[in-house]
Amino acid sequence: MSTLDWIVLLGTLFLIIIYGIYKSRGSRNISQYLKGDNSLKWGTIGLSVMATQASAITFLSTPGQAYESGMTFVQNYFGLPIAIIIVAAIFIPIYYKLNVYTAYEYLESRFDLKTRLLGAFLFLVQRGLAAGITIYAPAIILSTMLGWDLTYTILFTGILVVVYTVSGGTKAVSITQKYQMAVIMLGMFTAFFIIISYLPESVSFANALHVAGRMGKLDVVDFSFDPEKRYTIWTGLTGGFFLALSYFGTDQSQVQRYMGAKSVAESRLGLIFNALLKVPMQFFILLVGVMVFVFYQFEEPPVFFKTVEMEQLRTSEYGNDVKDLEERYSANFAEKKSNIQSLVTALDADNEVDIANYSELVKQNKDTEKAIRNDVKGLLKDYDENIETKDSDYVFLTFIVTYLPEGVVGLLLAVIFSAAMSSSSGELNALGSTTSVDFYKRLIKKEASDKHYVIVSKLLTAFWGVLSVSFALFASLLENLIEAVNILGSIFYGVILGYFSLLSLSNILEEMPFSLQLSSLKL
Repeated sequence: MSTLDWIVLLGTLFLIIIYGIYKSRGSRNISQYLKGDNSLKWGTIGLSVMATQASAITFLSTPGQAYESGMTFVQNYFGLPIAIIIVAAIFIPIYYKLNVYTAYEYLESRFDLKTRLLGAFLFLVQRGLAAGITIYAPAIILSTMLGWDLTYTILFTGILVVVYTVSGGTKAVSITQKYQMAVIMLGMFTAFFIIISYLPESVSFANALHVAGRMGKLDVVDFSFDPEKRYTIWTGLTGGFFLALSYFGTDQSQVQRYMGAKSVAESRLGLIFNALLKVPMQFFILLVGVMVFVFYQFEEPPVFFKTVEMEQLRTSEYGNDVKDLEERYSANFAEKKSNIQSLVTALDADNEVDIANYSELVKQNKDTEKAIRNDVKGLLKDYDENIETKDSDYVFLTFIVTYLPEGVVGLLLAVIFSAAMSSSSGELNALGSTTSVDFYKRLIKKEASDKHYVIVSKLLTAFWGVLSVSFALFASLLENLIEAVNILGSIFYGVILGYFSLLSLSNILEEMPFSLQLSSLKL
């Protein structure tokens, strides 16, 4: 990295953090610390909710997901807008009516203390693990690509997050997240337009889309009922819906974001903001990954994107085998590039015969490339069976550090760190508040001063920060990080959503006229 990149990276991070701490100074009571004194507007709420969900995993792993598998992953979010509308209509009014600090206080009011503690405990386990992954995600990849020490990289990210989350509470988290999202989107749009500018002069953006489509990267919607396929419109509208409903409606990391709003209306507007923009944002991030894929059809990519492992393999007893595979890989790439350029010419001429012929040749080259990559991965496993051979998380960062100009590299690294910190800060803030309100205040010390509870909340937030950083050291066992977080969430969210759904249904029935309640029971 150049000096300019370091200035952009560190300057961006520290300016946002210092501003957030400055704007949130003076939290003297528990309401100010945990709910921002209900002073946040819908725009800040909306960006804060989005930033908490969109971690560094989103901006590192999602482009790699598109590079490897295309746009189908966006279907995972198709149920999200429907879920958010339900949360805005049902959950938010209940939380405001009860004036709760955490979502799990609601469980005790409808069931009992044991139910509240179980819900809070499930959240602490699930979100505590996820917070570790969101810190680990940028650290492992940045340390590998840039030669940074992994431990120091994790500590750098973790310490920054803990400092401003502990010092400023919910308001500091929301304010910093607003500006972190601005940096994130600026960086992603900058990367997108630079990728387009790097394509050969003969390849327009429309040509790039045609090439991506011919190579199976633009299949957005899949109506298949094949249970072997992870992402289809049906899994998005069902699994994605229930995952989003539980996440936005019952996960304290999200509930705490919109409970800091001035009113029910401001909270609802902040969530609807996400309902309108979340799917387009994910679509755009995947499109960035697809454009990186198209770029690498004209510029030879590495045969394997984890450079450290490849260097180790080249110097091992498998060195000659690797050399042979890389030579075959380069020869196949040259042939594929020629066929793609001919395909672009055929597309411009609207020559259906040549389009079909060259599309088939490109497909054959793609199959050969995949086979060579699999042979390389096999050698890596023979060399060291503990090496993780899934390298899609390294695709986007490889492009950033290899091809982007000075200054822009620092900006994109600031994007990755900002995303990591914005998501982690929301999680730690929620973990601290849940532990202090649902366990400490409810079970250990029911009556104390506001100052006491603020201090305890800060200490518990710091505790979860230390625990999350510690867990980050074990996250290397996971493959694709964006999938890992969704899988982890699905394990816990179903149970928690079941609690809250039963409660919401009982509330609705209680507010019905008696005659309608009888009709519902008959049904």
